[in-house]
Amino acid sequence: MDKIQNEMTSGQLQSLVERISLREFGWEFKHKAMFNNRLRTTGGRYLLRSHNIEINPKQLVYFGEEALVGIIKHELCHYHLHLQGKGYQHRDQDFKDLMERVGAPRFCDIVPGTLNQSSVIHQYACTKCSLVYKRKRKLDVKKFVCGKCKGKLKKI
Repeated sequence: MDKIQNEMTSGQLQSLVERISLREFGWEFKHKAMFNNRLRTTGGRYLLRSHNIEINPKQLVYFGEEALVGIIKHELCHYHLHLQGKGYQHRDQDFKDLMERVGAPRFCDIVPGTLNQSSVIHQYACTKCSLVYKRKRKLDVKKFVCGKCKGKLKKI
């Protein structure tokens, strides 16, 4: 993220969210919408206690305003359904129906560099039966034994 090419102020974000809420849902957005630079693996989130919406600014930088509008619609689905006392969670039918009605995406694109793509695979072999185990996490070979023959494990 060298320089933010699609800069948007928090005031512009607030007015965009208010416009989308009125146009797409027919209801007012009466709380705060803000950017949160600490969001990494999500495009945005709706805060249940304060009813505010936080948006990942990297989504705007990497994927543009169209992706931002989709994220805002998604979070507004949570917002409006929660305030109406309806099912606002991803698994609820009210949420799924409203998402389909306004054309909100279920997921957002992954910002490059947020997921750890270089995961190391640790390999262990049983000293008795030679069975090989592949793991993402390290094992303590003093505590764990082979699941097949109870033999000792050694790191390959």
